[in-house]
Amino acid sequence: MIVIRYTGFESLLDKAKSRGRAKVAVAAAADKEVLEAIKLAEMEDLVTPVLIGDVNVIQQISLEIGLNLERTELIHVPDPIDAAHRAVDAVVDGQAHFLMKGLINSSDFLKAVLRSERGLRTGRLLSHLAAFQIPGFSRLLFVTDGGMNIAPDLGQKKEILENSLLFLKDIGMDPVNVIALAANEVVNPKMPTTVDAKALMEMNQKGEFPNAIVEGPLALDGAVSAVALKHKGIPSQINGDVDLFLVSTIEVGNVLGKALVYFAGATMAGIVLGAQVPIVLTSRNDTPRSKLMAITLAALGQKALHS
Repeated sequence: MIVIRYTGFESLLDKAKSRGRAKVAVAAAADKEVLEAIKLAEMEDLVTPVLIGDVNVIQQISLEIGLNLERTELIHVPDPIDAAHRAVDAVVDGQAHFLMKGLINSSDFLKAVLRSERGLRTGRLLSHLAAFQIPGFSRLLFVTDGGMNIAPDLGQKKEILENSLLFLKDIGMDPVNVIALAANEVVNPKMPTTVDAKALMEMNQKGEFPNAIVEGPLALDGAVSAVALKHKGIPSQINGDVDLFLVSTIEVGNVLGKALVYFAGATMAGIVLGAQVPIVLTSRNDTPRSKLMAITLAALGQKALHS
């Protein structure tokens, strides 16, 4: 079986660029860090920006950082909450393909996304998907959900996994090797994570995740190392060749992600799934490259939806 994988962010970027520019609606765009990310994406011919916010401030920041606004649509909506709703309008009306959060509180931004009328609800749970390029690792590694859902139950874990699998299939990864992470491989009722992991594996065996191989519970060493599996005597189809980690809680995903970035020198890009379009929610601590790659993920995902 041939599994399509991305060796790094450059391969994602090349594929996204090959499909032409995507339109991104940026809510409350008068933010230097966000506009620097937009500058990088625009220079790569990846996006055509629709910048919504205080146009005077946007123009001033753009001048400071050298962002060329020649191909940019500017929409003057100074209030951040109003700007978020206008950005959602742009997607609903077909003026933009995906969303990016600017200088606005995340909860206010997501309220606009999930509004009952002319919003971007799908009925699915919103969840976070992160991609990591790790020095010495042969491919991108994906992790869900280290950014949205605090302590998901089994039903929510299934939805989180479905969101990620749908997205990864859309960008060409099929099948996807999934490990439901736990502290060890023994199913123990006192460790609900292990019980949920086994249940997800059984769902997979029944065909509920058709574009995936799901195994668990597995600890991190067995998830990435065939040698560790052999030492432990654990049979595995994935055999250390993991693509996607499903984590049990937001703390596990957060700590795993930050450990990869700060201890292993990884670059991370994250997006929110479950709405009608991918959503870019970057942090001020993210590097410019990380922000560019988050935009790339979202652009590639929406292009797959519309191709």
